[in-house]
Amino acid sequence: MEMEGDGMDETMRAYFPTSFGKPSKAQSNPSLAHSSTRRSVPTPTPSKNPDAKQDNNRDAEQEKDEEAMIGPPPPPPIRSEEDEEEAMIGPPRPSAQPSQKASSSGRAGSDDSDEEEFDEDSPDDSHRIPLSNEIVLRGHTKVVSALAVDHTGSRVISGSYDYTVRMFDFQGMNSKLQSFRQIEPNEGHQVRSLSWSPTSDKFLCVTGSAQAKIYDRDGLSLGEFVKGDMYIRDLKNTKGHICGLTGGEWNPKSKETILTSSEDGSLRLWDVNNFESQKQVIKPKLPRPSRIPVTACAWDYEGKKIVGGIGDGSIQLWTIKTGWGSRPDIYIEKSHSDDITGLKFSTDGQILLSRSMDSTLKVWDLRQTKSPLKVFGDLSNNYAQTNAAFSPDEQLILTGTSVEKEGSSGGLLCFFDRKKLELHSRVGISPHLSVIRCLWNPRINQIFATVGDKKEGGTHILYDPSLSQRGAIVCVGRAPRQKSVDDYEVQPVIHNPHALPLFRDQPTRKRQREKMLKDPLKSHKPEQPVSGPGFGGKIGTTKGSLLTQYLMKEGGLLTEKWMEEDPREAILKYADVAAKDPKYIAPAYAETQPKTMFAKSDSEGEEEK
Repeated sequence: MEMEGDGMDETMRAYFPTSFGKPSKAQSNPSLAHSSTRRSVPTPTPSKNPDAKQDNNRDAEQEKDEEAMIGPPPPPPIRSEEDEEEAMIGPPRPSAQPSQKASSSGRAGSDDSDEEEFDEDSPDDSHRIPLSNEIVLRGHTKVVSALAVDHTGSRVISGSYDYTVRMFDFQGMNSKLQSFRQIEPNEGHQVRSLSWSPTSDKFLCVTGSAQAKIYDRDGLSLGEFVKGDMYIRDLKNTKGHICGLTGGEWNPKSKETILTSSEDGSLRLWDVNNFESQKQVIKPKLPRPSRIPVTACAWDYEGKKIVGGIGDGSIQLWTIKTGWGSRPDIYIEKSHSDDITGLKFSTDGQILLSRSMDSTLKVWDLRQTKSPLKVFGDLSNNYAQTNAAFSPDEQLILTGTSVEKEGSSGGLLCFFDRKKLELHSRVGISPHLSVIRCLWNPRINQIFATVGDKKEGGTHILYDPSLSQRGAIVCVGRAPRQKSVDDYEVQPVIHNPHALPLFRDQPTRKRQREKMLKDPLKSHKPEQPVSGPGFGGKIGTTKGSLLTQYLMKEGGLLTEKWMEEDPREAILKYADVAAKDPKYIAPAYAETQPKTMFAKSDSEGEEEK
């Protein structure tokens, strides 16, 4: 019976159009989704071994064959246990202990020699960088200067020079990669640093203003730290920063302590539970009393040490202990020739990375700070937020480069080997945009790099489906939701004629035009020509006079003959009287000029001759 019912349903469905009813959800193919995000440009990796070059060429040919393949991929070959051990995924295994080496010494000498030869010939595959695929989180209109990824790798926040902070959630995003919230912490101030709390329930936002802000995980403001009095000379007596902030970071072990640095030349520790007061003010060591800005700051892995990059090129380190003050425990004078933009501790607290605008990246051993272990040069840096970071196993060091006016390399992400202290590889991120912030999240094994310039900005995420977990892999294979018939809703139109003027419906344009046409001023209607009875160029039957004048004329009380009289004759009738009895002008010249003399015209003289 069930089979018969299914057959009836199919028969009935044949009479309806294909678009009728709710369509079934199409199953997305993850391999197709990842093929659309595959990086087209191969990453140039320097290798000295010719065999490694041949292997790279073979891999490139295999990739081309895979791209040209049509149809479903073939099933994976069945591997033996030895092959599975060789195809290791993840960080390399720890080196063998001395006891293990002693136990393995009893093997055949020929086998050992063969293994040593094989190890020498094989390329170094211990650093597996996820670079095969790439997605871009867009939305900012200027360079992305701040980046923070929570410890689970599910939520990303980015800040930009366009004064906004955008929040992305991998679990809620689809392939459109749109942010779920946009925040403007301080109007007109650039976002310079972002940092998650150890529990990832709050984050710190540092802008160009003197006050840092705290937000919860959903982007709701929880408070703003107090601002100090700019007229107080001693910074230790101010309640907060008096100039713009340059950086900030949450304590990695304490969810209540925050570190900030400012252009006023101080570092300050804050308590999240009290926004009105600070815990500690740190004034760097200076050769002479002045205010030199602190351009960068950072915590160590245990949250017990603080490092600051000073504007005079020095690096100063403080250890938090009982009775500690502003005197630094480690003072590295003239570490860089320009502003320091990024500082980073290693997990063991012995190595310190410093990135500067003098186009260098320096590796310092804190046990001996007279000179750096290594100086990597030719790393252009034009932004005050460019940083350096470690890989999850801390075997690689990565940093970004800026685009130069006359350069052709573009924005690069450079990887350096920590043990060998040499360049490992360079990865091209953008041909026209600079790389500022970089980060390698250990939980999801994905690399984040922010780029941008004066017109646009974005966050590039590099991953490998075979090495990475969750993160970008989750949202790339999720297609945007299509509109269904069930989603159709009629939006009702509500008319409220008695509402306030702010919410009242605007009248139609047709009625407005009709009213304007009737109004002679708004319609600019020209004046009509003069018509009808009148007198003396004026319209009216009263001959140009008022009603009172008209009535007086009709009653004989007012006579006006001047309108009918010739003006020349009216003047000449007083000529004889003026000549006989002058009153005004003539008596004044009676003695000096008894006879009036007038200039005669030449025409009259010619006629007399």
